[in-house]
Amino acid sequence: MQKVVITDYTFDNTDLERTILEPLGCRLETLKAGKDQALIDLVRDADAVLTQFAPVHAGVIGAMRQCRVIVRYGIGVDNVDLAAAAAQRIPVCNVPDYCIDEVADHTLALILAATRQIVPSTNVIRAGQWRLPVPLTALHALKHMTVGLVAFGRIGREVAARLKPFKCQILVSDPAVSPEAVRDAGCLPATLDELLAQSDLVSLHCPSVETTRYMINATTLARMKPGAMLVNASRGTLVDTNALVAALQSGQISAAALDVTDPEPINPDHPLLKLENVILTPHDASATPQAVHKLRTDATGIVVKALRGERLPNIVNNVSA
Repeated sequence: MQKVVITDYTFDNTDLERTILEPLGCRLETLKAGKDQALIDLVRDADAVLTQFAPVHAGVIGAMRQCRVIVRYGIGVDNVDLAAAAAQRIPVCNVPDYCIDEVADHTLALILAATRQIVPSTNVIRAGQWRLPVPLTALHALKHMTVGLVAFGRIGREVAARLKPFKCQILVSDPAVSPEAVRDAGCLPATLDELLAQSDLVSLHCPSVETTRYMINATTLARMKPGAMLVNASRGTLVDTNALVAALQSGQISAAALDVTDPEPINPDHPLLKLENVILTPHDASATPQAVHKLRTDATGIVVKALRGERLPNIVNNVSA
């Protein structure tokens, strides 16, 4: 009987995965939460591993004796040591085409909440007042703004499509996308430095990899247009949180709207939570019933392919099955 391990999950249960795997003769074992040793012991004889947020580091991967695939519940794979998996010839797969609309919608919601000061308005009304919650200069119309999108993959393109009816100018920085493709989408290509210097609002849409980790730091924040806004519904580790706090306190950055943080979850005593010019949501940009169902069925479907010896989709560490 083949063994499939789920390292961790935030779903109510794993019934959906069981209904797919158990009729195929698989044994599903889960670890809702636990320390490294418990995970290491669990994966030793696993034929496949599904993971959500648990750190699947080199020590965990090194314990795998017969694993045919590691599948991430999600798009990003920064919780998996890709090099360690490649060294053991274990393919790592993701689900790159789920939650595109959800994250794009959420990004637009964060942009509008920041530019129209929705949260401060709600707070002053709840406090029994009926007035502008901020100076008039803090309220913006997108039509008069330049929005910079850092990365132009599936989600970045959907964000651009949602922004176009608001009539803002859209800059795009993505070295993997041709200037012609950016222009065809109705946007303007730019280098990262050009985008930072010219944008009234910067929105991040790239994965957290070695070249992008902490790309928004004290140096790059200083290059941004004074008073610009920052939106991040991608990965918390794209941003140096302490540097962002300092920029928000100084006014270099006028507002931040974040679905992700570093660390995550953010410590309740963190100074970021004490700033009134910050909007936070709990890494739920991808959340709808439809998106989660697709995520789970697609991820489990990849496991089924691996166990059957079929060709795998979405391999991210250049290992053939």
